[in-house]
Amino acid sequence: MEKYITPEMKRFNYLSNEIDAAYHEAALKLGLSDSGMLILYAICNNGDKCLLSDIIRLSGVSKQTVNSSLRKLENEGIIYLENFKGRKKSVCLSEKGKTLVKNTVFRVIEIENEIFGSWSEEELRLYIELTEKYLHSFKEKIEELS
Repeated sequence: MEKYITPEMKRFNYLSNEIDAAYHEAALKLGLSDSGMLILYAICNNGDKCLLSDIIRLSGVSKQTVNSSLRKLENEGIIYLENFKGRKKSVCLSEKGKTLVKNTVFRVIEIENEIFGSWSEEELRLYIELTEKYLHSFKEKIEELS
Protein backbone atom coordinates (compact mmCIF):
# COMPACT_ATOMS: atom_id res chain seq x y z
CA MET A 1 0.00 0.00 0.00
CA GLU A 2 2.92 2.34 0.72
CA LYS A 3 3.80 2.60 -2.97
CA TYR A 4 0.55 4.51 -3.56
CA ILE A 5 1.49 7.36 -1.26
CA THR A 6 3.68 9.90 -3.01
CA PRO A 7 6.62 11.45 -1.18
CA GLU A 8 4.75 14.78 -1.30
CA MET A 9 1.67 13.25 0.33
CA LYS A 10 3.84 11.64 3.02
CA ARG A 11 5.39 15.03 3.72
CA PHE A 12 2.00 16.75 3.74
CA ASN A 13 0.59 14.16 6.16
CA TYR A 14 3.63 14.49 8.41
CA LEU A 15 3.36 18.29 8.52
CA SER A 16 -0.39 18.18 9.10
CA ASN A 17 0.04 15.74 11.99
CA GLU A 18 2.86 17.81 13.47
CA ILE A 19 0.72 20.94 13.35
CA ASP A 20 -2.08 19.05 15.14
CA ALA A 21 0.47 17.85 17.73
CA ALA A 22 1.70 21.42 18.26
CA TYR A 23 -1.86 22.62 18.94
CA HIS A 24 -2.30 19.69 21.33
CA GLU A 25 0.90 20.72 23.13
CA ALA A 26 -0.34 24.32 23.33
CA ALA A 27 -3.66 23.19 24.83
CA LEU A 28 -1.84 21.06 27.42
CA LYS A 29 0.54 23.88 28.36
CA LEU A 30 -2.43 26.22 28.78
CA GLY A 31 -4.35 23.73 30.92
CA LEU A 32 -7.08 23.01 28.35
CA SER A 33 -8.31 19.84 26.74
CA ASP A 34 -8.06 19.67 22.95
CA SER A 35 -11.85 19.89 22.61
CA GLY A 36 -12.05 22.72 25.14
CA MET A 37 -9.42 24.65 23.21
CA LEU A 38 -11.24 24.08 19.91
CA ILE A 39 -14.58 25.19 21.38
CA LEU A 40 -13.15 28.33 22.95
CA TYR A 41 -11.24 29.09 19.74
CA ALA A 42 -14.43 28.71 17.69
CA ILE A 43 -16.24 31.13 20.02
CA CYS A 44 -13.35 33.63 19.75
CA ASN A 45 -13.47 33.29 15.98
CA ASN A 46 -16.98 34.74 16.26
CA GLY A 47 -16.58 37.19 19.15
CA ASP A 48 -17.96 36.39 22.62
CA LYS A 49 -20.58 33.90 21.49
CA CYS A 50 -21.19 31.37 18.75
CA LEU A 51 -24.01 29.12 17.64
CA LEU A 52 -23.62 25.57 18.89
CA SER A 53 -24.04 24.28 15.33
CA ASP A 54 -21.19 26.53 14.18
CA ILE A 55 -18.94 25.26 16.96
CA ILE A 56 -19.57 21.69 15.84
CA ARG A 57 -18.87 22.64 12.22
CA LEU A 58 -15.81 24.82 12.90
CA SER A 59 -14.15 22.60 15.49
CA GLY A 60 -14.15 19.39 13.49
CA VAL A 61 -15.01 17.56 16.70
CA SER A 62 -17.92 15.14 17.00
CA LYS A 63 -21.24 16.45 18.32
CA GLN A 64 -21.00 14.15 21.35
CA THR A 65 -17.50 15.38 22.25
CA VAL A 66 -18.56 19.01 21.83
CA ASN A 67 -21.61 18.48 24.04
CA SER A 68 -19.53 16.73 26.69
CA SER A 69 -16.92 19.49 26.67
CA LEU A 70 -19.62 22.18 26.75
CA ARG A 71 -21.17 20.61 29.85
CA LYS A 72 -17.76 20.64 31.54
CA LEU A 73 -17.11 24.27 30.55
CA GLU A 74 -20.60 25.23 31.68
CA ASN A 75 -20.15 23.48 35.05
CA GLU A 76 -16.88 25.41 35.49
CA GLY A 77 -18.70 28.70 34.80
CA ILE A 78 -16.70 29.41 31.64
CA ILE A 79 -19.60 29.39 29.20
CA TYR A 80 -23.38 29.55 29.34
CA LEU A 81 -26.03 28.69 26.77
CA GLU A 82 -28.68 31.05 25.45
CA ASN A 83 -31.69 30.20 23.34
CA PHE A 84 -31.38 31.56 19.85
CA LYS A 85 -33.95 31.19 17.09
CA GLY A 86 -36.21 28.17 17.50
CA ARG A 87 -34.26 25.24 18.87
CA LYS A 88 -30.86 26.77 18.18
CA LYS A 89 -28.50 27.50 21.05
CA SER A 90 -25.85 30.16 21.34
CA VAL A 91 -22.74 29.39 23.41
CA CYS A 92 -21.56 32.50 25.28
CA LEU A 93 -18.45 33.29 27.28
CA SER A 94 -19.03 34.26 30.89
CA GLU A 95 -16.79 36.87 32.52
CA LYS A 96 -14.71 33.98 33.87
CA GLY A 97 -14.61 32.55 30.35
CA LYS A 98 -13.46 35.86 28.87
CA THR A 99 -10.60 35.95 31.38
CA LEU A 100 -9.69 32.34 30.62
CA VAL A 101 -9.73 32.99 26.87
CA LYS A 102 -7.54 36.07 27.31
CA ASN A 103 -4.95 33.93 29.13
CA THR A 104 -5.14 30.92 26.81
CA VAL A 105 -6.74 31.05 23.37
CA PHE A 106 -5.73 34.65 22.72
CA ARG A 107 -2.12 33.67 23.36
CA VAL A 108 -2.34 31.02 20.63
CA ILE A 109 -4.03 33.49 18.28
CA GLU A 110 -1.22 35.97 18.95
CA ILE A 111 1.31 33.28 17.97
CA GLU A 112 -0.63 32.54 14.76
CA ASN A 113 -0.86 36.25 13.92
CA GLU A 114 2.84 36.72 14.63
CA ILE A 115 3.74 33.89 12.26
CA PHE A 116 1.49 35.15 9.47
CA GLY A 117 2.72 38.69 10.13
CA SER A 118 6.31 37.57 9.53
CA TRP A 119 5.42 36.30 6.04
CA SER A 120 5.37 38.46 2.97
CA GLU A 121 1.97 39.32 1.51
CA GLU A 122 2.76 37.01 -1.42
CA GLU A 123 3.68 34.08 0.88
CA LEU A 124 0.50 34.52 2.89
CA ARG A 125 -1.69 34.88 -0.21
CA LEU A 126 -0.12 31.81 -1.81
CA TYR A 127 -0.41 29.70 1.36
CA ILE A 128 -4.09 30.55 1.81
CA GLU A 129 -4.85 30.18 -1.89
CA LEU A 130 -3.22 26.73 -2.13
CA THR A 131 -4.78 25.52 1.13
CA GLU A 132 -8.19 26.62 -0.13
CA LYS A 133 -7.57 24.96 -3.51
CA TYR A 134 -6.59 21.70 -1.80
CA LEU A 135 -9.68 21.82 0.45
CA HIS A 136 -12.12 22.46 -2.40
CA SER A 137 -10.56 19.75 -4.58
CA PHE A 138 -10.54 17.27 -1.71
CA LYS A 139 -14.21 17.95 -0.91
CA GLU A 140 -15.15 17.51 -4.56
CA LYS A 141 -13.33 14.16 -4.73
CA ILE A 142 -14.96 13.01 -1.48
CA GLU A 143 -18.38 13.81 -2.95
CA GLU A 144 -17.55 11.42 -5.83
CA LEU A 145 -16.93 8.49 -3.45
CA SER A 146 -19.68 5.93 -3.35
